[in-house]
Amino acid sequence: MLTYLAKRLLEMIPTLFGITLISFLIIHLAPGKPTDALSEMNPKMTPEARERLEKYYGLDKPVMVQYGLWLKRIVRLDFGESFSMDRRPVMQKIWDTKQPITERRLFITFMLNLMAMIIILLIAIPIGISSATHQHTLFDKITTTTVFVGFAMPSFWLALLLMLLFGVYLDWLPISGLKSMNYDVLPFWGKVIDRVRHLVLPLFVVAFGSLAADSRYMRSSMLEVIRQDYVTVARAKGLSEKAVIYRHAFRNALLPLITLIGLSVPGLIGGSVIFENIFGIAGMGQLFFNGVMARDYPLIMAILTIGAFLTLLGNLLADVGYMLADPRIRTGQ
Repeated sequence: MLTYLAKRLLEMIPTLFGITLISFLIIHLAPGKPTDALSEMNPKMTPEARERLEKYYGLDKPVMVQYGLWLKRIVRLDFGESFSMDRRPVMQKIWDTKQPITERRLFITFMLNLMAMIIILLIAIPIGISSATHQHTLFDKITTTTVFVGFAMPSFWLALLLMLLFGVYLDWLPISGLKSMNYDVLPFWGKVIDRVRHLVLPLFVVAFGSLAADSRYMRSSMLEVIRQDYVTVARAKGLSEKAVIYRHAFRNALLPLITLIGLSVPGLIGGSVIFENIFGIAGMGQLFFNGVMARDYPLIMAILTIGAFLTLLGNLLADVGYMLADPRIRTGQ
């Protein structure tokens, strides 16, 4: 197990290097430069001043030279300074130590995605198992219809509908941020309830589409497993249906879903850009969007690198889960 993990961790290094190289090249192929945002709206900006500004940021060098300089800083875990007006270090924007840990952008995005993943698994797995064991029933038809709706409905459109319904017309739930204006003066349980009310809509929007997909994969996998001979033998031994499903079939049916979970990490991280901007959540997704609009190369590359690392880590955890669920993988059979 440890040898396998060490091997996979070493394999992550060239993969992460390749991701950063491709991302760096694509960013620089996009039209416009970071200096445009600083110079286009300034009538006093002369061509000479613009050239000095590009030289100051190192944008006058070839792209590969810029990438090499960026890579040297990354080895020291230094993402450089932001190109925005405040000139703050990039890591200070992402992980501001002056803020409480619950207010830091990286922590907010990570926890939102982690909670969404837990909610997806807690709901999708039972729904998938129930749909498979009650095939062609009313419950199966209802969940199938819900799945198609979940696949077809754009998340941003769903978010706007929910904000109008529950936030504007019914006034049941807040539609912006993660806490109310009077949060600091609330008692402990008042703060907890306030946080939960702010999280309901964002988490529902994030989880809805993935919930539909994961429940279908779980259903298909379980249908395939319960037709296997060993499940028939377990039933012939007189075991209860619950024991057959959850003790014998569930572990093998879980294998494809484990793979899907690892592959869903990029989608969750990418979705943060959408729902964090819609709901006004000060996380990594919102920061990334602002960085793209400002052509803030160091900030964009820092967030892309962190996202790529989390994606590779998710795939590694999926492989570990595969090994834990299937002993044959651990023994090399």
